[in-house]
Amino acid sequence: MENSLASTVPAWVPEGAQRYLAHTESGRSIRDIARSAGCHASTILRQIRRIEMRRDDPLVDAALQSLAETHFGAQDPYQDMGQFDGAQDLMTDQDEAFEREALRVLRRLCETGAVLAVAEDMDKAVIVRDSGSTGATKTAVVDCSLAQALALKDWISCDNPGRISRYRVTTSGRSALSHLVADAENRARTQNEFGLAEAQAPFHAANAGRVPDAARPRRQSRARYSTAESPLVALSRRRDKDGKPFLDKTLVAAGERLREDFELAQIGPQITQNWDRFLTGGGRGRFEASTPSAHGSSGARDRVAHALADLGPGLSDVALRCCCYLEGLELAERRMGWSARSGKIVLRIALQRLKRHYEDQTERDRMIG
Repeated sequence: MENSLASTVPAWVPEGAQRYLAHTESGRSIRDIARSAGCHASTILRQIRRIEMRRDDPLVDAALQSLAETHFGAQDPYQDMGQFDGAQDLMTDQDEAFEREALRVLRRLCETGAVLAVAEDMDKAVIVRDSGSTGATKTAVVDCSLAQALALKDWISCDNPGRISRYRVTTSGRSALSHLVADAENRARTQNEFGLAEAQAPFHAANAGRVPDAARPRRQSRARYSTAESPLVALSRRRDKDGKPFLDKTLVAAGERLREDFELAQIGPQITQNWDRFLTGGGRGRFEASTPSAHGSSGARDRVAHALADLGPGLSDVALRCCCYLEGLELAERRMGWSARSGKIVLRIALQRLKRHYEDQTERDRMIG
């Protein structure tokens, strides 16, 4: 039976953050969460790693700390993943309050030159718009709890956090704004048709609750992991000087093929298999098929090992980080000590070599067959 605390977890918390907190704060194993969620354990592992890498952002870190203290204590509010996920289908007053405030803030942030300025140890943040010759103009005041929620949902981001961090709206935030506008118009139309009136409840991130257990319908199907989270997909939308995609479809497909094998390999008897030997400075000995942890699904572990070994030092670093660990290019450059904006060039070279590796494999298999 689902723990009573599950109904208090805010509806706006992203699925990956929910699972991260269930693992780190409530102590649930990755396999246990995967079984409850009905997905592969590698999906849970990838989501947990991605959230952990985002904790350098002060707003994201503060949001996770607040949620951990308020909703993930000694008891486990993530006991029944199926019912917990199904609760997202209903809208509560607090959910509508969040959407209303998010709509107000995102509209301001989508204005030209607008940034959200957040100072350390302050309860409020401000949206400032650079209006050119007239200087900067304050256009809105935002509660920090709302700013934390927007950052955790990846609707705003900061390139250089500091004592005063400046956040800008992301592509996901602009897309979310379009959905929020459409939802608000639909609700307004429904209220006009049926003469319904609603109280304007304020948004409080720590206390945004869910509906009672008895009122929750079962969701018929779950959305699968979106490949849009991959750095390769985002990079493929960029254009080079000739106007062509920086990464063509064949290079993206090669990187996705490596990631698929990597995920399958993680489902072996030892879920947290160590691939760090392929990072610079690590041992690069071959995997032995007789070792207990070498048995991945359908030989996926061997395919990943052979591909990374073929890439060699440097190229295997960036391929493993960006394709498999889903690290962003800026983070990968910083961790490997590379200069800014050099990572995308090395990544493209790695993907070109990886594409040739798979083509050579296909040709050998054809000759053997």
